[in-house]
Amino acid sequence: MKRACIEVFTKDHENWHASSMRQLKNNYLRMKKYIFLLVSILMLLSGSTIQAESDNKQMTINPTEQGVKEIKSVDVKIASLDLKENALSQSLESFWSSTGFAQEGIALNLIMILVGIACITMGIYKDWEPLLLVPIGFGIIIGNIPFAHGVNIGVFEDGSVFNFLSSGLKTAWYPPLIFLGIGAMTDFSSLISNPKLMLLGAAAQIGIFVTFLGAIALGFTPQEAGSIGIIGGADGAIAIFLTSKLTPELLGVIAITIYSYIALIPIIQPPIMRLLTTKNERKIHMKPPRAISRFEKIIFPIAALIITCFFTPKALPLLGMLFLGNLLKESAVTEKLADTVRNTLVSIFTLLMGLTVGLSTQASTVLQWKSLEIIALGAFSFAVATAAGVLFAKFMNIFLSSSNKINPLIGAAGVSAVPHAARVAQAEAMKADSKNHLLTHATAPNVAGIIGSAIAAGILLSMLS
Repeated sequence: MKRACIEVFTKDHENWHASSMRQLKNNYLRMKKYIFLLVSILMLLSGSTIQAESDNKQMTINPTEQGVKEIKSVDVKIASLDLKENALSQSLESFWSSTGFAQEGIALNLIMILVGIACITMGIYKDWEPLLLVPIGFGIIIGNIPFAHGVNIGVFEDGSVFNFLSSGLKTAWYPPLIFLGIGAMTDFSSLISNPKLMLLGAAAQIGIFVTFLGAIALGFTPQEAGSIGIIGGADGAIAIFLTSKLTPELLGVIAITIYSYIALIPIIQPPIMRLLTTKNERKIHMKPPRAISRFEKIIFPIAALIITCFFTPKALPLLGMLFLGNLLKESAVTEKLADTVRNTLVSIFTLLMGLTVGLSTQASTVLQWKSLEIIALGAFSFAVATAAGVLFAKFMNIFLSSSNKINPLIGAAGVSAVPHAARVAQAEAMKADSKNHLLTHATAPNVAGIIGSAIAAGILLSMLS
Protein backbone atom coordinates (compact mmCIF):
# COMPACT_ATOMS: atom_id res chain seq x y z
CA MET A 1 0.00 0.00 0.00
CA LYS A 2 2.71 2.30 0.94
CA ARG A 3 4.61 1.39 -2.12
CA ALA A 4 1.62 2.10 -4.30
CA CYS A 5 1.21 5.52 -2.75
CA ILE A 6 4.88 6.35 -3.43
CA GLU A 7 4.58 5.37 -7.06
CA VAL A 8 1.43 7.48 -7.46
CA PHE A 9 3.15 10.45 -5.81
CA THR A 10 6.25 10.06 -7.98
CA LYS A 11 4.20 9.85 -11.10
CA ASP A 12 2.20 12.95 -10.17
CA HIS A 13 5.40 14.83 -9.38
CA GLU A 14 6.92 13.95 -12.75
CA ASN A 15 3.75 15.05 -14.52
CA TRP A 16 3.76 18.32 -12.64
CA HIS A 17 7.40 18.89 -13.41
CA ALA A 18 6.92 18.22 -17.12
CA SER A 19 3.90 20.51 -17.17
CA SER A 20 5.86 23.24 -15.39
CA MET A 21 8.73 22.99 -17.85
CA ARG A 22 6.42 23.22 -20.81
CA GLN A 23 4.72 26.27 -19.32
CA LEU A 24 8.10 27.86 -18.56
CA LYS A 25 9.30 27.23 -22.12
CA ASN A 26 6.14 28.72 -23.55
CA ASN A 27 6.48 31.75 -21.33
CA TYR A 28 10.14 32.18 -22.43
CA LEU A 29 9.22 32.00 -26.09
CA ARG A 30 6.36 34.43 -25.60
CA MET A 31 8.63 36.84 -23.71
CA LYS A 32 11.32 36.53 -26.38
CA LYS A 33 8.77 37.38 -29.01
CA TYR A 34 7.59 40.40 -27.03
CA ILE A 35 11.16 41.57 -26.47
CA PHE A 36 12.00 41.20 -30.21
CA LEU A 37 8.86 43.11 -31.10
CA LEU A 38 9.70 45.81 -28.59
CA VAL A 39 13.27 46.12 -29.85
CA SER A 40 12.04 46.32 -33.45
CA ILE A 41 9.62 49.08 -32.53
CA LEU A 42 12.36 50.99 -30.71
CA MET A 43 14.73 50.63 -33.64
CA LEU A 44 12.10 51.77 -36.05
CA LEU A 45 11.29 54.77 -33.92
CA SER A 46 14.98 55.57 -33.51
CA GLY A 47 15.57 55.34 -37.32
CA SER A 48 12.63 57.58 -38.08
CA THR A 49 13.92 60.14 -35.64
CA ILE A 50 17.41 60.06 -37.15
CA GLN A 51 15.99 60.32 -40.67
CA ALA A 52 13.77 63.17 -39.63
CA GLU A 53 16.70 64.95 -38.04
CA SER A 54 18.78 64.29 -41.18
CA ASP A 55 15.99 65.56 -43.36
CA ASN A 56 15.62 68.61 -41.20
CA LYS A 57 19.35 69.19 -41.34
CA GLN A 58 19.37 68.74 -45.09
CA MET A 59 16.44 71.06 -45.46
CA THR A 60 18.31 73.55 -43.37
CA ILE A 61 21.66 73.25 -45.29
CA ASN A 62 20.51 72.45 -48.89
CA PRO A 63 19.62 75.98 -50.04
CA THR A 64 23.24 77.18 -49.73
CA GLU A 65 24.88 74.02 -51.10
CA GLN A 66 22.40 73.81 -53.97
CA GLY A 67 23.16 77.39 -54.96
CA VAL A 68 26.87 76.75 -54.90
CA LYS A 69 26.41 73.65 -57.02
CA GLU A 70 24.24 75.53 -59.50
CA ILE A 71 26.80 78.36 -59.72
CA LYS A 72 29.61 75.86 -60.28
CA SER A 73 27.54 74.10 -62.94
CA VAL A 74 26.92 77.40 -64.74
CA ASP A 75 30.63 78.28 -64.54
CA VAL A 76 31.55 74.90 -66.02
CA LYS A 77 29.05 75.35 -68.84
CA ILE A 78 30.34 78.86 -69.59
CA ALA A 79 33.94 77.61 -69.58
CA SER A 80 32.94 74.77 -71.88
CA LEU A 81 31.24 77.19 -74.25
CA ASP A 82 34.32 79.44 -74.21
CA LEU A 83 36.56 76.50 -75.04
CA LYS A 84 34.29 75.43 -77.88
CA GLU A 85 34.12 78.99 -79.18
CA ASN A 86 37.92 79.33 -79.05
CA ALA A 87 38.37 75.98 -80.77
CA LEU A 88 35.92 76.95 -83.50
CA SER A 89 37.61 80.33 -83.90
CA GLN A 90 41.03 78.70 -84.17
CA SER A 91 39.73 76.17 -86.68
CA LEU A 92 38.23 78.88 -88.85
CA GLU A 93 41.39 80.96 -88.57
CA SER A 94 43.51 77.93 -89.49
CA PHE A 95 41.28 77.19 -92.47
CA TRP A 96 41.43 80.79 -93.71
CA SER A 97 45.21 80.94 -93.35
CA SER A 98 45.47 77.79 -95.49
CA THR A 99 43.43 79.21 -98.37
CA GLY A 100 44.99 80.89 -101.35
CA PHE A 101 43.22 84.15 -100.56
CA ALA A 102 45.24 84.64 -97.37
CA GLN A 103 48.67 84.27 -98.99
CA GLU A 104 51.06 87.07 -99.87
CA GLY A 105 51.75 88.04 -103.48
CA ILE A 106 48.40 86.82 -104.76
CA ALA A 107 48.34 89.55 -107.44
CA LEU A 108 51.52 88.17 -109.04
CA ASN A 109 50.08 84.66 -108.89
CA LEU A 110 46.97 85.83 -110.72
CA ILE A 111 49.12 87.37 -113.47
CA MET A 112 50.93 84.07 -113.96
CA ILE A 113 47.62 82.19 -113.98
CA LEU A 114 46.56 84.47 -116.86
CA VAL A 115 49.84 83.59 -118.62
CA GLY A 116 49.00 79.92 -118.19
CA ILE A 117 45.53 80.47 -119.65
CA ALA A 118 47.14 82.31 -122.58
CA CYS A 119 49.43 79.33 -123.26
CA ILE A 120 46.47 76.95 -123.22
CA THR A 121 44.55 79.26 -125.54
CA MET A 122 47.43 79.41 -128.03
CA GLY A 123 47.78 75.64 -127.95
CA ILE A 124 44.07 74.86 -128.40
CA TYR A 125 42.70 77.63 -130.58
CA LYS A 126 45.84 78.58 -132.54
CA ASP A 127 47.26 75.04 -132.73
CA TRP A 128 50.67 76.42 -131.71
CA GLU A 129 52.69 73.51 -130.27
CA PRO A 130 49.60 72.14 -128.45
CA LEU A 131 51.41 69.04 -127.16
CA LEU A 132 53.65 71.30 -125.10
CA LEU A 133 51.85 74.61 -124.59
CA VAL A 134 48.71 72.97 -123.17
CA PRO A 135 50.51 71.02 -120.39
CA ILE A 136 52.90 73.93 -119.78
CA GLY A 137 49.97 76.34 -119.44
CA PHE A 138 48.12 74.02 -117.10
CA GLY A 139 51.30 73.49 -115.08
CA ILE A 140 51.67 77.27 -114.74
CA ILE A 141 48.16 77.48 -113.31
CA ILE A 142 48.83 74.65 -110.84
CA GLY A 143 52.22 76.04 -109.87
CA ASN A 144 50.82 79.50 -109.14
CA ILE A 145 47.86 78.52 -106.98
CA PRO A 146 48.92 80.18 -103.70
CA PHE A 147 49.09 78.00 -100.59
CA ALA A 148 50.66 78.05 -97.13
CA HIS A 149 54.20 76.76 -97.08
CA GLY A 150 54.90 73.56 -95.22
CA VAL A 151 51.87 71.62 -96.43
CA ASN A 152 54.11 69.48 -98.64
CA ILE A 153 52.39 70.00 -101.98
CA GLY A 154 54.62 72.54 -103.74
CA VAL A 155 57.02 71.66 -106.53
CA PHE A 156 59.96 72.89 -104.42
CA GLU A 157 58.92 71.05 -101.23
CA ASP A 158 60.74 67.76 -100.65
CA GLY A 159 58.48 64.74 -100.61
CA SER A 160 55.57 66.26 -102.53
CA VAL A 161 54.15 64.61 -105.65
CA PHE A 162 55.05 67.58 -107.84
CA ASN A 163 58.57 67.65 -106.44
CA PHE A 164 58.95 63.98 -107.34
CA LEU A 165 57.68 64.61 -110.89
CA SER A 166 60.03 67.57 -111.30
CA SER A 167 63.03 65.33 -110.61
CA GLY A 168 63.02 64.61 -114.34
CA LEU A 169 63.84 68.27 -114.89
CA LYS A 170 66.26 68.70 -111.99
CA THR A 171 68.35 65.72 -113.06
CA ALA A 172 67.66 66.35 -116.79
CA TRP A 173 66.49 62.84 -117.71
CA TYR A 174 63.23 63.87 -119.39
CA PRO A 175 64.95 65.41 -122.48
CA PRO A 176 67.09 62.33 -123.34
CA LEU A 177 64.01 60.08 -123.19
CA ILE A 178 62.17 62.48 -125.46
CA PHE A 179 65.16 62.43 -127.80
CA LEU A 180 64.88 58.65 -127.88
CA GLY A 181 61.38 59.06 -129.31
CA ILE A 182 62.49 61.83 -131.69
CA GLY A 183 65.21 59.57 -133.07
CA ALA A 184 62.63 56.85 -133.76
CA MET A 185 60.55 59.40 -135.68
CA THR A 186 63.38 60.99 -137.68
CA ASP A 187 64.38 60.05 -141.21
CA PHE A 188 67.98 61.02 -141.98
CA SER A 189 67.77 59.84 -145.61
CA SER A 190 67.80 63.33 -147.14
CA LEU A 191 70.83 64.28 -145.04
CA ILE A 192 72.67 61.08 -145.92
CA SER A 193 71.97 61.63 -149.63
CA ASN A 194 73.35 65.19 -149.54
CA PRO A 195 75.83 65.44 -146.62
CA LYS A 196 76.94 68.98 -147.46
CA LEU A 197 73.55 70.24 -146.24
CA MET A 198 74.72 69.37 -142.73
CA LEU A 199 76.76 72.57 -142.91
CA LEU A 200 73.53 74.57 -143.00
CA GLY A 201 72.46 72.96 -139.74
CA ALA A 202 75.81 73.89 -138.25
CA ALA A 203 75.65 77.46 -139.60
CA ALA A 204 72.28 78.08 -137.93
CA GLN A 205 73.90 77.43 -134.55
CA ILE A 206 75.78 80.70 -134.95
CA GLY A 207 72.70 82.32 -133.46
CA ILE A 208 73.35 80.45 -130.20
CA PHE A 209 76.90 81.74 -129.76
CA VAL A 210 76.19 85.29 -130.96
CA THR A 211 73.36 85.56 -128.44
CA PHE A 212 75.57 84.01 -125.78
CA LEU A 213 78.14 86.77 -126.25
CA GLY A 214 75.44 89.44 -126.43
CA ALA A 215 73.88 88.28 -123.14
CA ILE A 216 77.25 88.46 -121.41
CA ALA A 217 77.69 91.98 -122.77
CA LEU A 218 74.32 92.92 -121.26
CA GLY A 219 75.43 91.79 -117.81
CA PHE A 220 74.17 88.24 -117.60
CA THR A 221 76.40 85.62 -116.00
CA PRO A 222 78.05 83.13 -118.38
CA GLN A 223 75.68 80.40 -117.18
CA GLU A 224 72.62 82.59 -117.76
CA ALA A 225 74.00 83.63 -121.15
CA GLY A 226 74.42 79.98 -122.14
CA SER A 227 70.81 79.20 -121.23
CA ILE A 228 69.60 82.23 -123.17
CA GLY A 229 71.76 81.52 -126.21
CA ILE A 230 70.47 77.96 -126.61
CA ILE A 231 67.04 79.43 -127.41
CA GLY A 232 68.41 80.06 -130.91
CA GLY A 233 68.69 76.31 -131.43
CA ALA A 234 64.88 76.18 -131.50
CA ASP A 235 64.72 72.84 -129.68
CA GLY A 236 62.82 72.83 -126.41
CA ALA A 237 64.20 69.54 -125.07
CA ILE A 238 67.81 70.67 -125.64
CA ALA A 239 67.13 74.06 -124.05
CA ILE A 240 65.57 72.42 -120.99
CA PHE A 241 68.45 69.94 -120.75
CA LEU A 242 71.06 72.71 -120.72
CA THR A 243 69.13 75.18 -118.56
CA SER A 244 68.36 72.59 -115.89
CA LYS A 245 72.09 72.08 -115.46
CA LEU A 246 73.27 75.69 -115.72
CA THR A 247 70.47 77.90 -114.38
CA PRO A 248 67.47 75.92 -113.07
CA GLU A 249 65.88 79.14 -111.78
CA LEU A 250 65.43 80.33 -115.40
CA LEU A 251 63.86 77.09 -116.57
CA GLY A 252 60.30 78.40 -116.68
CA VAL A 253 60.93 81.58 -118.63
CA ILE A 254 63.38 79.85 -121.02
CA ALA A 255 60.89 77.07 -121.78
CA ILE A 256 57.96 79.43 -122.35
CA THR A 257 60.11 81.65 -124.56
CA ILE A 258 61.48 78.88 -126.76
CA TYR A 259 58.19 77.07 -127.26
CA SER A 260 56.40 80.32 -127.97
CA TYR A 261 58.97 81.22 -130.62
CA ILE A 262 58.85 77.73 -132.14
CA ALA A 263 55.12 78.20 -132.50
CA LEU A 264 55.73 81.63 -134.05
CA ILE A 265 58.28 80.40 -136.63
CA PRO A 266 55.79 80.91 -139.51
CA ILE A 267 55.66 84.58 -138.47
CA ILE A 268 59.30 85.19 -137.44
CA GLN A 269 61.22 83.53 -140.29
CA PRO A 270 59.51 84.55 -143.57
CA PRO A 271 60.34 88.30 -143.39
CA ILE A 272 64.01 87.49 -142.73
CA MET A 273 64.09 84.91 -145.52
CA ARG A 274 62.57 87.31 -148.04
CA LEU A 275 64.84 90.14 -146.91
CA LEU A 276 68.03 88.14 -147.48
CA THR A 277 67.13 86.43 -150.78
CA THR A 278 66.12 87.52 -154.23
CA LYS A 279 63.12 86.14 -156.08
CA ASN A 280 65.38 84.26 -158.47
CA GLU A 281 67.19 82.63 -155.57
CA ARG A 282 63.88 81.56 -154.07
CA LYS A 283 63.00 79.94 -157.42
CA ILE A 284 66.08 77.68 -157.49
CA HIS A 285 65.11 74.03 -158.06
CA MET A 286 67.27 71.40 -156.44
CA LYS A 287 68.00 67.89 -157.72
CA PRO A 288 65.93 65.09 -156.19
CA PRO A 289 67.87 63.23 -153.49
CA ARG A 290 69.32 59.84 -154.35
CA ALA A 291 67.96 56.59 -152.94
CA ILE A 292 69.55 55.45 -149.69
CA SER A 293 70.35 51.80 -148.96
CA ARG A 294 69.35 50.05 -145.74
CA PHE A 295 73.01 49.61 -144.85
CA GLU A 296 73.60 53.38 -145.03
CA LYS A 297 70.58 54.01 -142.81
CA ILE A 298 71.87 51.54 -140.23
CA ILE A 299 75.48 52.68 -140.24
CA PHE A 300 74.64 56.40 -140.05
CA PRO A 301 73.44 56.56 -136.40
CA ILE A 302 76.38 54.45 -135.24
CA ALA A 303 79.00 56.51 -137.11
CA ALA A 304 77.36 59.82 -136.22
CA LEU A 305 77.26 58.91 -132.52
CA ILE A 306 80.95 58.03 -132.42
CA ILE A 307 82.09 61.14 -134.32
CA THR A 308 79.92 63.71 -132.53
CA CYS A 309 80.32 62.37 -129.00
CA PHE A 310 84.08 61.99 -129.25
CA PHE A 311 84.03 65.70 -130.05
CA THR A 312 81.49 66.69 -127.36
CA PRO A 313 81.05 63.97 -124.72
CA LYS A 314 78.75 66.26 -122.69
CA ALA A 315 76.14 65.86 -125.43
CA LEU A 316 76.15 62.07 -125.06
CA PRO A 317 72.83 61.81 -123.14
CA LEU A 318 71.01 63.63 -125.95
CA LEU A 319 72.82 62.31 -129.00
CA GLY A 320 73.10 58.79 -127.59
CA MET A 321 69.34 58.55 -127.16
CA LEU A 322 68.67 60.26 -130.51
CA PHE A 323 70.77 57.82 -132.51
CA LEU A 324 69.58 54.82 -130.52
CA GLY A 325 65.99 55.68 -131.39
CA ASN A 326 66.94 56.09 -135.04
CA LEU A 327 68.72 52.72 -135.07
CA LEU A 328 65.61 51.06 -133.62
CA LYS A 329 63.64 52.55 -136.50
CA GLU A 330 66.04 51.77 -139.33
CA SER A 331 67.12 48.28 -138.28
CA ALA A 332 63.66 46.93 -139.22
CA VAL A 333 63.99 44.18 -136.60
CA THR A 334 63.05 46.28 -133.55
CA GLU A 335 59.93 47.92 -134.95
CA LYS A 336 57.96 47.09 -131.82
CA LEU A 337 60.44 49.02 -129.68
CA ALA A 338 60.59 51.86 -132.19
CA ASP A 339 56.81 52.10 -132.23
CA THR A 340 56.71 52.22 -128.42
CA VAL A 341 59.30 54.95 -128.01
CA ARG A 342 58.00 57.19 -130.82
CA ASN A 343 54.40 57.00 -129.62
CA THR A 344 53.72 55.97 -126.02
CA LEU A 345 57.04 56.88 -124.41
CA VAL A 346 57.57 60.23 -126.11
CA SER A 347 53.96 61.25 -125.43
CA ILE A 348 54.19 60.42 -121.71
CA PHE A 349 57.46 62.24 -121.15
CA THR A 350 56.48 65.21 -123.29
CA LEU A 351 53.42 65.57 -121.09
CA LEU A 352 55.44 65.27 -117.86
CA MET A 353 58.13 67.65 -119.07
CA GLY A 354 55.58 70.26 -120.14
CA LEU A 355 53.68 69.95 -116.86
CA THR A 356 56.75 70.20 -114.63
CA VAL A 357 58.16 73.12 -116.63
CA GLY A 358 54.88 74.91 -115.98
CA LEU A 359 54.99 73.98 -112.29
CA SER A 360 58.47 75.50 -112.04
CA THR A 361 57.31 78.77 -113.58
CA GLN A 362 56.75 80.70 -110.35
CA ALA A 363 55.63 84.31 -110.31
CA SER A 364 58.51 85.31 -108.02
CA THR A 365 61.13 84.19 -110.57
CA VAL A 366 59.38 84.97 -113.86
CA LEU A 367 57.82 88.39 -113.30
CA GLN A 368 61.10 90.29 -113.34
CA TRP A 369 62.76 92.73 -115.70
CA LYS A 370 65.30 90.01 -116.48
CA SER A 371 62.51 87.90 -118.01
CA LEU A 372 61.71 90.60 -120.54
CA GLU A 373 65.39 90.79 -121.49
CA ILE A 374 65.45 87.01 -121.96
CA ILE A 375 62.38 87.12 -124.19
CA ALA A 376 63.95 89.88 -126.32
CA LEU A 377 67.27 88.02 -126.57
CA GLY A 378 65.40 84.84 -127.51
CA ALA A 379 63.78 86.60 -130.46
CA PHE A 380 67.19 87.98 -131.45
CA SER A 381 68.69 84.48 -131.25
CA PHE A 382 66.00 83.08 -133.54
CA ALA A 383 66.51 85.87 -136.03
CA VAL A 384 70.31 85.44 -136.09
CA ALA A 385 70.03 81.66 -136.50
CA THR A 386 67.62 82.07 -139.43
CA ALA A 387 69.78 84.71 -141.08
CA ALA A 388 72.98 82.69 -140.55
CA GLY A 389 71.49 79.63 -142.27
CA VAL A 390 70.24 81.62 -145.26
CA LEU A 391 73.47 83.57 -145.69
CA PHE A 392 75.65 80.46 -145.40
CA ALA A 393 73.59 78.76 -148.15
CA LYS A 394 74.26 81.76 -150.37
CA PHE A 395 77.95 81.53 -149.47
CA MET A 396 78.03 77.84 -150.43
CA ASN A 397 76.47 78.64 -153.82
CA ILE A 398 79.57 80.62 -154.69
CA PHE A 399 81.51 77.35 -154.90
CA LEU A 400 78.79 75.15 -156.45
CA SER A 401 78.02 74.64 -160.11
CA SER A 402 74.78 76.01 -161.54
CA SER A 403 73.25 72.52 -161.60
CA ASN A 404 74.05 71.93 -157.94
CA LYS A 405 72.95 75.26 -156.51
CA ILE A 406 71.21 75.28 -153.12
CA ASN A 407 68.01 77.22 -152.63
CA PRO A 408 68.99 79.62 -149.80
CA LEU A 409 65.54 79.26 -148.24
CA ILE A 410 66.44 75.83 -146.87
CA GLY A 411 69.23 77.47 -144.86
CA ALA A 412 66.51 78.85 -142.56
CA ALA A 413 65.53 75.25 -141.79
CA GLY A 414 68.90 74.77 -140.08
CA VAL A 415 67.23 75.59 -136.75
CA SER A 416 66.08 72.34 -135.21
CA ALA A 417 62.37 73.12 -135.03
CA VAL A 418 61.29 69.92 -136.79
CA PRO A 419 59.30 70.03 -139.03
CA HIS A 420 58.10 73.63 -138.68
CA ALA A 421 61.16 75.29 -140.19
CA ALA A 422 61.22 72.89 -143.18
CA ARG A 423 57.55 73.60 -143.87
CA VAL A 424 58.16 77.36 -143.77
CA ALA A 425 60.95 76.99 -146.35
CA GLN A 426 58.63 74.93 -148.53
CA ALA A 427 55.85 77.54 -148.25
CA GLU A 428 58.15 80.43 -149.18
CA ALA A 429 59.57 78.52 -152.17
CA MET A 430 56.09 77.78 -153.49
CA LYS A 431 55.13 81.45 -153.23
CA ALA A 432 57.95 82.20 -155.67
CA ASP A 433 57.31 79.12 -157.81
CA SER A 434 54.30 76.89 -157.20
CA LYS A 435 56.17 73.90 -158.68
CA ASN A 436 59.21 74.28 -156.46
CA HIS A 437 58.87 71.57 -153.78
CA LEU A 438 61.69 71.94 -151.26
CA LEU A 439 60.32 70.00 -148.31
CA THR A 440 62.53 66.94 -148.81
CA HIS A 441 65.63 69.10 -149.25
CA ALA A 442 64.74 71.36 -146.32
CA THR A 443 64.40 68.30 -144.08
CA ALA A 444 68.17 67.67 -144.36
CA PRO A 445 69.35 70.89 -142.65
CA ASN A 446 66.35 70.61 -140.32
CA VAL A 447 67.45 67.25 -138.86
CA ALA A 448 71.06 68.41 -139.02
CA GLY A 449 69.95 71.27 -136.80
CA ILE A 450 68.93 68.78 -134.12
CA ILE A 451 72.43 67.32 -134.10
CA GLY A 452 74.00 70.79 -134.29
CA SER A 453 71.95 72.14 -131.36
CA ALA A 454 72.84 69.13 -129.22
CA ILE A 455 76.53 69.61 -130.03
CA ALA A 456 76.24 73.33 -129.19
CA ALA A 457 74.62 72.43 -125.86
CA GLY A 458 77.45 70.00 -125.14
CA ILE A 459 80.05 72.68 -125.91
CA LEU A 460 78.33 75.23 -123.63
CA LEU A 461 77.99 72.64 -120.89
CA SER A 462 81.68 71.78 -121.16
CA MET A 463 82.64 75.46 -121.00
CA LEU A 464 80.28 76.60 -118.21
CA SER A 465 79.49 73.71 -115.87
